[in-house]
Amino acid sequence: MNTVARLLDFIDNSTSPYHTVKTGAKELKDKGFTELFLDDVWALGEGDYFVKVYDSTLVAFHIGSNLRHSMRIASAHTDFPAIRIKPNPLVDTKGYGELNVETYGGLILNTWLDRPLSMAGAVVTRTEDPFHPEVHYVDVARPLLTIPNLAIHMNRQINDGVALDKQKHMLPLFMMCNDSVNNDSEWRTFLGELVKRPADDILSYELTLYPVEGGTTFGRYDEFISSPRIDNLTSCVACLEGIYEAQTTEADGLRMVVLFDNEEVGSRTKQGGASTILSQLVERIYMATGFTKAECYADIAAGFMISADVAHGYHPNYPEKNDITNYPILNKGVVLKMASSQSYAGDAWAIATVKTLCEQNSIPYQLYVNRSNIPGGSTVGSITSAMLAMRTMDVGVPILAMHSARETMGSADQEALDNLMRAFLR
Repeated sequence: MNTVARLLDFIDNSTSPYHTVKTGAKELKDKGFTELFLDDVWALGEGDYFVKVYDSTLVAFHIGSNLRHSMRIASAHTDFPAIRIKPNPLVDTKGYGELNVETYGGLILNTWLDRPLSMAGAVVTRTEDPFHPEVHYVDVARPLLTIPNLAIHMNRQINDGVALDKQKHMLPLFMMCNDSVNNDSEWRTFLGELVKRPADDILSYELTLYPVEGGTTFGRYDEFISSPRIDNLTSCVACLEGIYEAQTTEADGLRMVVLFDNEEVGSRTKQGGASTILSQLVERIYMATGFTKAECYADIAAGFMISADVAHGYHPNYPEKNDITNYPILNKGVVLKMASSQSYAGDAWAIATVKTLCEQNSIPYQLYVNRSNIPGGSTVGSITSAMLAMRTMDVGVPILAMHSARETMGSADQEALDNLMRAFLR
């Protein structure tokens, strides 16, 4: 249960990708990792380091006494399906103040209705230097909004299923409007109060809505976890546990974890898995420790990467949705995710490697393959391994209700994933 408490505490503090990085960076500093900056020139030696990539992607690495001994990289993602606030958002509808929003990623819309929601992210204010505005990370951390459902009396077919219009039906209720107040000014005043700056200093923002209700265990023996953002903060926690193990055991070679942003929207950003950031950072580490690009490329070819993201668990109410022989069960261990389409990264060699790691360390594991008549999702693993040509395997914990406002996982599975990352990066 200590593992579960650690996971839920991390999730509670990671209410936006920015806050996921902020929470992870604080942990790394507390563990003695040295912060580096992208726009500095590095001179590195044996030790432990981390760098924030545009504040929503986090990279941490351990350099052993012999950098070229082996290269192992673990990756996950900091973002999650959510609702984001548009510019000029305040809408006055007969005195009801609603916010104009858009969806981020493939969220299950109806799970966001009738929940107390809060808001977290970044607010940017003006300075004298246009290339260096001031960024404020905010978390309202209290019930602030809700998206009300329509009463059954006004839609007698509601239990037959409702098609929600993202522009019409998903606007959250924020306030009651005053006819004498300018709506744009009211919104900027609210943001100014959050960051303690004049309203006219507000230039832009990236704000994410999130369910206020935190995670909890449930079940006869507390064998399940219900929480927001299980996808994919479970993997972020496991990656961090792995790099701490590399530090503690003074692992040789290069050990690295990369928590990318923007996986839920395709990864094609400067801080996403489809960018060149990972390959750049690996090359910079080698150059900063006196090795050549040729030596770097040779070690990449001999290296191994684990991409960690959640997997679809067997749903007892929808057995027809799973493959007939490969169906992960909650609380039965880490899932090795496979797809001949390569939507999940991996090959026979990579599968054998991770299976052996699990067996040697008494880590329970199981297999997932998409049902042949149901196209599955994808992860950052295949994208990242194409940008950094290295053998890669996709793994994760099995969950139910993936992309819901609240998801469900097995209480025992986080320990299995943590232990795999420890064994991998040790």
